[in-house]
Amino acid sequence: MNGHKPADHVFANVARPVVALGTDYPDGHIVAPHHHGRDQLLYGATGVVLLNTPHGAWVMPPERGMWIPAGMVHDVRMMGEVRMRSLYMSQGVITGMPPHCQVLAITPLMRSLLAEAVAVPAAYDPHGRDGALMQLIQHEIPRLPALPLSLPLPGHPALARLCRNFLLEPTHHARIEDWSDAIGASRRTFTRLFRRETGLSFVAWRQQACVMAALPRLAAGHPVTEVAIDLGYDNPAAFTTMFKRILGAAPASYIGRDAS
Repeated sequence: MNGHKPADHVFANVARPVVALGTDYPDGHIVAPHHHGRDQLLYGATGVVLLNTPHGAWVMPPERGMWIPAGMVHDVRMMGEVRMRSLYMSQGVITGMPPHCQVLAITPLMRSLLAEAVAVPAAYDPHGRDGALMQLIQHEIPRLPALPLSLPLPGHPALARLCRNFLLEPTHHARIEDWSDAIGASRRTFTRLFRRETGLSFVAWRQQACVMAALPRLAAGHPVTEVAIDLGYDNPAAFTTMFKRILGAAPASYIGRDAS
Protein backbone atom coordinates (compact mmCIF):
# COMPACT_ATOMS: atom_id res chain seq x y z
CA MET A 1 0.00 0.00 0.00
CA ASN A 2 1.47 3.35 -1.01
CA GLY A 3 0.51 6.67 0.49
CA HIS A 4 -0.59 7.28 4.07
CA LYS A 5 -2.53 10.08 5.72
CA PRO A 6 -0.37 11.98 8.26
CA ALA A 7 -0.93 10.62 11.74
CA ASP A 8 -0.96 13.82 13.77
CA HIS A 9 -4.33 14.86 12.30
CA VAL A 10 -5.71 12.52 15.00
CA PHE A 11 -4.34 14.86 17.66
CA ALA A 12 -5.42 18.15 16.09
CA ASN A 13 -7.95 18.81 18.86
CA VAL A 14 -5.98 17.25 21.72
CA ALA A 15 -4.77 19.86 24.19
CA ARG A 16 -1.67 17.98 25.34
CA PRO A 17 1.91 19.09 24.61
CA VAL A 18 3.14 15.55 23.84
CA VAL A 19 1.18 12.64 22.40
CA ALA A 20 2.36 9.25 21.14
CA LEU A 21 1.30 6.82 18.44
CA GLY A 22 2.48 3.34 17.44
CA THR A 23 2.11 2.11 13.84
CA ASP A 24 3.42 -0.99 12.07
CA TYR A 25 4.31 -0.80 8.35
CA PRO A 26 5.09 -3.58 5.85
CA ASP A 27 8.27 -3.74 3.79
CA GLY A 28 8.22 -1.28 0.89
CA HIS A 29 5.44 0.91 2.30
CA ILE A 30 5.66 4.55 1.19
CA VAL A 31 4.19 7.51 3.05
CA ALA A 32 3.60 10.18 0.42
CA PRO A 33 4.92 13.74 0.86
CA HIS A 34 3.22 15.47 3.78
CA HIS A 35 3.97 17.64 6.80
CA HIS A 36 2.91 17.76 10.43
CA GLY A 37 1.44 20.53 12.52
CA ARG A 38 3.56 19.30 15.43
CA ASP A 39 7.24 18.48 15.83
CA GLN A 40 7.82 14.73 15.54
CA LEU A 41 10.26 12.25 17.01
CA LEU A 42 10.03 9.11 14.92
CA TYR A 43 11.51 5.83 16.22
CA GLY A 44 11.76 2.50 14.43
CA ALA A 45 12.22 -0.58 16.60
CA THR A 46 12.74 -2.69 13.46
CA GLY A 47 13.54 -2.05 9.81
CA VAL A 48 15.19 0.89 8.07
CA VAL A 49 13.44 4.18 7.34
CA LEU A 50 14.43 6.39 4.39
CA LEU A 51 13.23 10.00 4.58
CA ASN A 52 13.44 12.63 1.86
CA THR A 53 12.80 16.37 1.94
CA PRO A 54 13.43 19.03 -0.72
CA HIS A 55 16.69 19.76 1.11
CA GLY A 56 18.21 16.35 1.70
CA ALA A 57 17.89 12.68 2.52
CA TRP A 58 18.18 10.78 5.80
CA VAL A 59 18.45 7.09 6.62
CA MET A 60 17.36 5.77 10.02
CA PRO A 61 18.62 2.28 10.94
CA PRO A 62 16.77 0.08 13.46
CA GLU A 63 16.58 1.38 17.04
CA ARG A 64 17.45 4.93 16.05
CA GLY A 65 15.26 8.03 15.96
CA MET A 66 14.48 10.91 13.62
CA TRP A 67 13.68 14.48 14.57
CA ILE A 68 11.25 16.08 12.07
CA PRO A 69 10.35 19.74 12.68
CA ALA A 70 6.76 20.89 12.26
CA GLY A 71 5.97 22.07 8.74
CA MET A 72 8.81 20.10 7.10
CA VAL A 73 7.50 18.43 3.93
CA HIS A 74 8.84 14.88 3.74
CA ASP A 75 8.14 11.43 2.35
CA VAL A 76 9.04 8.15 4.02
CA ARG A 77 9.96 4.73 2.61
CA MET A 78 10.11 1.54 4.71
CA MET A 79 12.88 -1.00 4.13
CA GLY A 80 11.83 -4.18 5.89
CA GLU A 81 8.94 -4.38 8.34
CA VAL A 82 9.01 -1.23 10.49
CA ARG A 83 7.54 -1.08 13.99
CA MET A 84 7.28 2.70 14.28
CA ARG A 85 6.72 4.62 17.51
CA SER A 86 6.21 8.36 17.13
CA LEU A 87 5.95 11.31 19.49
CA TYR A 88 4.17 14.48 18.38
CA MET A 89 5.02 17.67 20.26
CA SER A 90 3.39 21.09 20.16
CA GLN A 91 5.75 23.57 18.51
CA GLY A 92 8.11 25.19 21.00
CA VAL A 93 7.64 22.54 23.70
CA ILE A 94 11.02 20.94 22.97
CA THR A 95 13.82 23.53 23.03
CA GLY A 96 17.33 23.19 21.64
CA MET A 97 16.40 21.04 18.65
CA PRO A 98 17.52 21.86 15.08
CA PRO A 99 15.20 23.45 12.48
CA HIS A 100 15.99 20.56 10.11
CA CYS A 101 15.64 16.77 10.21
CA GLN A 102 18.22 14.89 12.26
CA VAL A 103 18.89 11.20 12.92
CA LEU A 104 19.34 10.57 16.65
CA ALA A 105 20.70 7.80 18.84
CA ILE A 106 18.00 6.43 21.14
CA THR A 107 19.20 5.78 24.68
CA PRO A 108 17.93 2.79 26.68
CA LEU A 109 15.92 5.21 28.85
CA MET A 110 14.31 6.87 25.84
CA ARG A 111 13.49 3.48 24.35
CA SER A 112 11.65 2.54 27.55
CA LEU A 113 9.84 5.89 27.63
CA LEU A 114 8.66 5.40 24.04
CA ALA A 115 7.34 1.92 24.83
CA GLU A 116 5.35 3.36 27.75
CA ALA A 117 4.19 6.47 25.88
CA VAL A 118 2.37 4.66 23.06
CA ALA A 119 0.11 3.03 25.69
CA VAL A 120 -0.88 6.42 27.15
CA PRO A 121 -4.28 7.78 26.02
CA ALA A 122 -4.17 11.01 24.01
CA ALA A 123 -6.26 12.85 26.63
CA TYR A 124 -4.10 11.77 29.57
CA ASP A 125 -4.15 13.43 32.99
CA PRO A 126 -1.33 16.02 32.81
CA HIS A 127 -1.02 15.98 36.61
CA GLY A 128 -0.85 12.20 37.00
CA ARG A 129 1.64 9.47 36.20
CA ASP A 130 1.06 9.76 32.45
CA GLY A 131 1.70 13.50 32.56
CA ALA A 132 4.94 12.93 34.47
CA LEU A 133 6.03 10.40 31.83
CA MET A 134 5.44 12.90 29.03
CA GLN A 135 7.28 15.61 30.98
CA LEU A 136 10.31 13.33 31.36
CA ILE A 137 10.23 12.72 27.60
CA GLN A 138 10.42 16.48 27.03
CA HIS A 139 13.59 16.62 29.15
CA GLU A 140 15.20 13.63 27.43
CA ILE A 141 14.72 14.47 23.74
CA PRO A 142 17.30 17.33 23.65
CA ARG A 143 19.84 14.97 25.26
CA LEU A 144 19.73 12.40 22.42
CA PRO A 145 23.03 12.31 20.47
CA ALA A 146 22.92 13.32 16.80
CA LEU A 147 24.16 10.82 14.20
CA PRO A 148 25.79 11.68 10.81
CA LEU A 149 23.19 9.97 8.65
CA SER A 150 22.01 12.85 6.50
CA LEU A 151 22.86 13.72 2.94
CA PRO A 152 22.27 17.34 1.85
CA LEU A 153 20.95 17.85 -1.66
CA PRO A 154 21.83 20.91 -3.75
CA GLY A 155 19.35 23.48 -4.94
CA HIS A 156 21.20 23.92 -8.25
CA PRO A 157 18.94 22.05 -10.75
CA ALA A 158 21.60 20.29 -12.85
CA LEU A 159 23.64 19.34 -9.80
CA ALA A 160 20.55 18.14 -7.93
CA ARG A 161 19.67 15.90 -10.89
CA LEU A 162 23.15 14.34 -10.82
CA CYS A 163 22.94 13.78 -7.06
CA ARG A 164 19.51 12.15 -7.17
CA ASN A 165 20.57 9.89 -10.06
CA PHE A 166 23.67 8.92 -8.09
CA LEU A 167 21.53 7.90 -5.10
CA LEU A 168 19.78 5.36 -7.35
CA GLU A 169 23.12 3.68 -8.18
CA PRO A 170 25.84 4.90 -5.80
CA THR A 171 29.43 3.92 -6.54
CA HIS A 172 32.80 4.64 -5.01
CA HIS A 173 34.20 5.17 -8.52
CA ALA A 174 32.19 8.33 -9.31
CA ARG A 175 34.64 11.04 -10.48
CA ILE A 176 34.61 14.80 -10.22
CA GLU A 177 35.68 15.07 -13.86
CA ASP A 178 32.60 13.20 -15.08
CA TRP A 179 30.24 15.30 -12.99
CA SER A 180 31.86 18.62 -13.92
CA ASP A 181 31.71 17.67 -17.62
CA ALA A 182 28.03 16.77 -17.23
CA ILE A 183 27.14 20.30 -16.11
CA GLY A 184 29.63 22.03 -18.40
CA ALA A 185 31.89 23.39 -15.65
CA SER A 186 35.61 23.25 -14.96
CA ARG A 187 36.79 21.02 -12.14
CA ARG A 188 37.60 24.06 -10.01
CA THR A 189 34.22 25.69 -10.61
CA PHE A 190 32.44 22.39 -9.94
CA THR A 191 34.20 21.76 -6.62
CA ARG A 192 33.38 25.28 -5.41
CA LEU A 193 29.75 24.93 -6.54
CA PHE A 194 29.36 21.52 -4.92
CA ARG A 195 30.68 22.66 -1.56
CA ARG A 196 28.61 25.83 -1.63
CA GLU A 197 25.44 23.88 -2.45
CA THR A 198 25.90 20.92 -0.05
CA GLY A 199 28.39 22.05 2.59
CA LEU A 200 30.53 18.99 1.78
CA SER A 201 33.34 18.17 -0.62
CA PHE A 202 32.39 15.89 -3.50
CA VAL A 203 34.40 13.00 -2.01
CA ALA A 204 32.83 13.39 1.45
CA TRP A 205 29.34 13.54 -0.07
CA ARG A 206 30.03 10.48 -2.23
CA GLN A 207 31.24 8.49 0.78
CA GLN A 208 28.24 9.56 2.86
CA ALA A 209 25.92 8.49 0.04
CA CYS A 210 27.60 5.07 -0.11
CA VAL A 211 27.17 4.60 3.64
CA MET A 212 23.50 5.51 3.42
CA ALA A 213 23.00 3.07 0.55
CA ALA A 214 24.78 0.33 2.50
CA LEU A 215 22.76 0.56 5.71
CA PRO A 216 19.43 -0.83 4.44
CA ARG A 217 21.24 -3.73 2.77
CA LEU A 218 23.27 -4.51 5.87
CA ALA A 219 20.11 -4.38 7.97
CA ALA A 220 18.53 -6.86 5.56
CA GLY A 221 21.40 -9.29 6.17
CA HIS A 222 23.49 -8.84 3.01
CA PRO A 223 27.17 -9.74 3.58
CA VAL A 224 29.60 -6.84 4.01
CA THR A 225 31.74 -8.14 1.12
CA GLU A 226 28.79 -8.18 -1.27
CA VAL A 227 27.71 -4.66 -0.29
CA ALA A 228 31.25 -3.31 -0.60
CA ILE A 229 31.80 -4.78 -4.07
CA ASP A 230 28.41 -3.55 -5.31
CA LEU A 231 29.36 -0.03 -4.21
CA GLY A 232 32.56 -0.21 -6.26
CA TYR A 233 35.10 -0.91 -3.52
CA ASP A 234 37.94 -3.19 -4.56
CA ASN A 235 37.93 -4.96 -1.21
CA PRO A 236 35.81 -5.04 1.97
CA ALA A 237 38.65 -3.60 4.07
CA ALA A 238 38.60 -0.25 2.23
CA PHE A 239 34.82 -0.05 2.61
CA THR A 240 35.01 -0.96 6.30
CA THR A 241 37.66 1.71 6.94
CA MET A 242 35.51 4.39 5.32
CA PHE A 243 32.38 3.18 7.13
CA LYS A 244 34.10 3.20 10.52
CA ARG A 245 35.50 6.69 9.96
CA ILE A 246 32.03 8.08 9.27
CA LEU A 247 29.91 6.13 11.76
CA GLY A 248 32.43 5.06 14.38
CA ALA A 249 31.83 1.31 14.08
CA ALA A 250 32.39 -1.49 11.59
CA PRO A 251 29.56 -2.38 9.18
CA ALA A 252 28.98 -5.77 10.80
CA SER A 253 28.47 -4.27 14.25
CA TYR A 254 26.67 -1.03 13.49
CA ILE A 255 23.18 -2.36 12.84
CA GLY A 256 21.41 -3.07 16.13
CA ARG A 257 24.22 -1.56 18.21
CA ASP A 258 22.93 -0.21 21.53
CA ALA A 259 22.91 3.57 21.76
CA SER A 260 24.98 4.97 24.56
